[in-house]
Amino acid sequence: MREESAVREGAVPETPFDANERRAWAGRAAAYAAGFGKLCAYPVPWLLDAAAVGAGARVLDVGTGTGVVAAAAGARGARVTAVDAEPDMVRYAAHAVPEAEVRVAALPRLPFADGEFDAVVGNFVLNHVGRPRAALAELRRVTRPGGRVALTIWAAPAAPGQALLGRAVQAAGVSRPAELPALAPEEDFPRTEEGLAGLLRTAGRLAEVRCAALSWEHRTTPEEWWHGPAAGVATIGQIVISRGAAVTERIRRQFAALAGEFTGPDGDLVLPHAALLASGRVAGPVS
Repeated sequence: MREESAVREGAVPETPFDANERRAWAGRAAAYAAGFGKLCAYPVPWLLDAAAVGAGARVLDVGTGTGVVAAAAGARGARVTAVDAEPDMVRYAAHAVPEAEVRVAALPRLPFADGEFDAVVGNFVLNHVGRPRAALAELRRVTRPGGRVALTIWAAPAAPGQALLGRAVQAAGVSRPAELPALAPEEDFPRTEEGLAGLLRTAGRLAEVRCAALSWEHRTTPEEWWHGPAAGVATIGQIVISRGAAVTERIRRQFAALAGEFTGPDGDLVLPHAALLASGRVAGPVS
């Protein structure tokens, strides 16, 4: 309750993790859309189902990125508001989904009234905030009593396809730069069904919490899969480009060698991925 009150009063400061996320994603909307964005689109229908998104629903898409979730919610007849912390993502989403209201905003403080939305969704957003518990409290705050919150995150340990780029970095002898801060240990939580469900029950104070594992094979090309990190997209991209062109090329060679494990007869990559989808209902007044 104390943390939720602090969020509402604007007293929760940005963490080093948050500041690094801003830098990591700045100006990279197009590069994200061309690669990782296609991967992240897979759970969208299940995410919207979990939030009971239908015609006429007031929906908030938090961390909209390039607007894939916002577009899918709009196609169901929902009235969609979408936010992202990165202005380049907001510009991209606003162009891609002109029927949605898209604006810049960042967790854990959103510019909306208590209970403003029937459903709040976040597709792979909780893994990009420095204060996950405060973020969940804020998502609950802006959801009406009886409304639903639904979220996806990557599961841990990572599935083999998701681990490919990290293995290439390790094989090249490159470590995570000290200037890339990790999530503070006291803010972290188990990236398991039990861990995520527990977070929704405690920090989010949600009822009827459900959490399920999702798994799928993402089909792409080696060139497309390498393009994102080579452009600095996400934390893995920041690591790939952190030591200059020669080291980036060393990582690329390791990636090419390891990618053979996932290459089909047609030359495409078939990358197994795993994520978690959790949802819950706001049981009473948000105050």
